Amino acid sequence: MRAYTPIKFFAGRATKPLAEKIAKSFGAELGKTNVIEFSDGELQPHYEESVRGCTVFIIQSTQPPAENLLELLLMIDAAKRASAYKVVAVLPYFGYGRQDRKDRPRSSIGAKLISDLLMASGVDRVMTMDMHADQLQGFFNVPVDHLYASTIFVPYIKDLGLEDLAIAAPDMGGTKRANAYARFLGSQMVICYKMRKKPNVVEEIRAIGDMEGKNIFIVDDMIDTAGTVCLAAEMMISEGAKSVRVVATHPVLSGPAYERINNSLIAEVIVTDSIPIQDLCPKIKVLSIADLFAEVINKVYNYQSISSHFII
Repeated sequence: MRAYTPIKFFAGRATKPLAEKIAKSFGAELGKTNVIEFSDGELQPHYEESVRGCTVFIIQSTQPPAENLLELLLMIDAAKRASAYKVVAVLPYFGYGRQDRKDRPRSSIGAKLISDLLMASGVDRVMTMDMHADQLQGFFNVPVDHLYASTIFVPYIKDLGLEDLAIAAPDMGGTKRANAYARFLGSQMVICYKMRKKPNVVEEIRAIGDMEGKNIFIVDDMIDTAGTVCLAAEMMISEGAKSVRVVATHPVLSGPAYERINNSLIAEVIVTDSIPIQDLCPKIKVLSIADLFAEVINKVYNYQSISSHFII
């Protein structure tokens, strides 16, 4: 018989509310940690209980500021040095995932560097959701459990009971994701094409596909400044769409995002709690991923298949 090691959950400070929900759904409690902050801003996390021989799950999204990532790395290192049996990094949101290639000369590949840092810290497994590109899993030399928020978004869309559905990709890179949603929902597909002046600034957006009389869902892995989706919604409504909603896993929501959403023609923005939302506006609907992560953690811990959770 396989011997099971004790399991313990810990959280970084950036994702503690979600971590508490994940632990509760699993039927456990968060372990006790503390972070000493020196006057110069240096961090020193430590565990206030033994992790020797335990399988440790550390839950922390790595959205800015960079201290969130550093705190996670230090927590992994501390657990390994405290003789944890296995350390699993649970990153509901994998920050720097957009930097997955050199898209201009003399630039870094940030996602590769982050994966190298996680490997150097001693992590034994990584669990995350809706990376910006699926191939980021190949940056790691340990198992990566890449979950998809479609497992909670698709049922929500179906429960709305809307007719004349159409799924839209916000750009050419999102066509695979949009096509998968359209396939499961049995709906038509619209593809947007955008031209940028510079990062986070869209100059023009156009679309390919029938939008007349359609209830459109724009699906993406994240929503940042909301400039693209707000501009897309305006264009789609002008082309005869009944309504436009946005489905985005990670609510980065930086800069003028909240103001843009409030003043836009978007009917609803559906996101997860992978990143805490600071200023919830009436148009934003948050679906929790706690139960999904708790169930997958339970299966991973018990060496069971998790393929049933992959809608996309």
